[in-house]
Amino acid sequence: MESVQVILNAISNAVWGWVMIILLVGTGIYLTLRLGFPQFRFFRHSWRVILGHFDDPDDEGDINHFQALSAALSATIGIGNIAGVATAVHWGGPGALFWMWITALFGMATKYTTCTLGHKFRTIHPDGSASGGPMYSIERGLGSKWKALAIFFAICALITSLGTPNLVQSNTVAVSLQRDFGIPPFLSGIVMAAVVGLVILGGIKRIGRVASRLVPFMATIYVLGALIILGVNYQHIFPAFGEIFSKAFTRSGEIGGFFGSAWIFTLTWGVKRGLFSNEAGLGSAPIAHAAAKTKESVREGVVAMIGPFIDTIVICTLTGLVLVSTGVWHDKFEDVIEGPYLEELTVYSGPVTPQNVKTKEPYSGLLSIQQGKPEGNYSIFHETGTVDDYTFEKKDAAGAYQKFSGSVMVEDGMISRAQTSGENLAIVGKVALTGAELTAQGFSRGLPGRWGNYIVSIGVILFAISTALAWSYYGDRSIEYIVGSAGVIPYRIIYVIFIFIGSIVTLNLVWTFADIAMGLMAFPNLIATLFLSNKVGQWTKIYRNVKHPELK
Repeated sequence: MESVQVILNAISNAVWGWVMIILLVGTGIYLTLRLGFPQFRFFRHSWRVILGHFDDPDDEGDINHFQALSAALSATIGIGNIAGVATAVHWGGPGALFWMWITALFGMATKYTTCTLGHKFRTIHPDGSASGGPMYSIERGLGSKWKALAIFFAICALITSLGTPNLVQSNTVAVSLQRDFGIPPFLSGIVMAAVVGLVILGGIKRIGRVASRLVPFMATIYVLGALIILGVNYQHIFPAFGEIFSKAFTRSGEIGGFFGSAWIFTLTWGVKRGLFSNEAGLGSAPIAHAAAKTKESVREGVVAMIGPFIDTIVICTLTGLVLVSTGVWHDKFEDVIEGPYLEELTVYSGPVTPQNVKTKEPYSGLLSIQQGKPEGNYSIFHETGTVDDYTFEKKDAAGAYQKFSGSVMVEDGMISRAQTSGENLAIVGKVALTGAELTAQGFSRGLPGRWGNYIVSIGVILFAISTALAWSYYGDRSIEYIVGSAGVIPYRIIYVIFIFIGSIVTLNLVWTFADIAMGLMAFPNLIATLFLSNKVGQWTKIYRNVKHPELK
């Protein structure tokens, strides 16, 4: 299984590597130029559409413009806004946030195009419900000879829906609730599965109604918390922006010598996390926007392009500013590293720094540990820096950590897996945090007491539930396309069961496989988008010059 995990990790890194970055960002740049900068030209108009100025309840479809946007935002406003930004800043420094903005800016043009196509080529069923998305754009826009590519997209979307937005979200919620409130994971799984199940069994209409209330509520709580922190630390806001801009193009020593010495590394992390957060180009959002009640497909594209703006330029920016203005992004915090996370550590003989770690040979041999400390001078490196003030500890029968004494085998810098499982070993020390834990530290430092931590915990729960709701719809439209409507109800039942499973077990293989599937969704979607962009250009001109001449 370890070998399979290594292979899947390599495939995932390749799928989400430079080819993906160039394709997604390059497509956004091309569409921006080809369509006449729609993200700027239509920006003000889009808010009028979202607010219902052009709603017609007699139009075909399932939900109105605001509900469609809320459903799509349910998928994109998720753990990525909390954990993804922290990961980008942890690895790429403050400058990574700048590249997230660039990704979102051009991603608005991509989302405008893909969602216009998804709505234009949708299918209206006899009962009045709608089905759409890249699979329909490919088959009906490019022709039936491309159906195999459409099926490939639907399969990737189906696999993704059961993995990253489902298992990962429920596991994150379970871990967060257990850490902050002592709630057993299985109980979290039961409640989350029940809540999601009650909503998704009602289809997109119920998802749209719930999302239109849940998304504004959860975004307001999170945004208000961030704004309060920035208000308290107002004197650090402009310096924070200064760090973001200056370190977007220069080396950033704080994030670790070799790892962060080139600005290209910062760019890579910013673009990767930006794309992962707003999903522009992956082809998921067109499935939700295809259900909108409107005769004008361009109008729905105009609504859709606001998604990356809200998700990345607003919410991700607030998270990033909290991390930078409070200074937690380069600080170290007490943490316990155990289980599979010990594999992220590398042991070296003698001192190491981020600047010289690549020139050092990892240690191999036996460590003699007395009361938690190794005999001799050894350094433990974790991701972008060393673990400070570390001790070796193990759990006793009551589950409490005690200082470890004994021997530990190290092979090529890695602590022996057999020994760690036998002794329940853990490394306790100060490390540079990443993910939701780093964001929680930023909010905790910015707000008194545990209020900051509670805001992040509530955000994690609500964002995870909203993501699970939206992606269930993406999955059931995909299974419907592949096998017909008979597969929808069984899929929804399986989806709910997977939510519970994700809360109680760690499924690294499934998560990695789902990440690969999510990345592979982009390729068929981008092929259809580029081939059909001329049509979108024609429809855009008609919409702008004929339907809304005030937009010329």
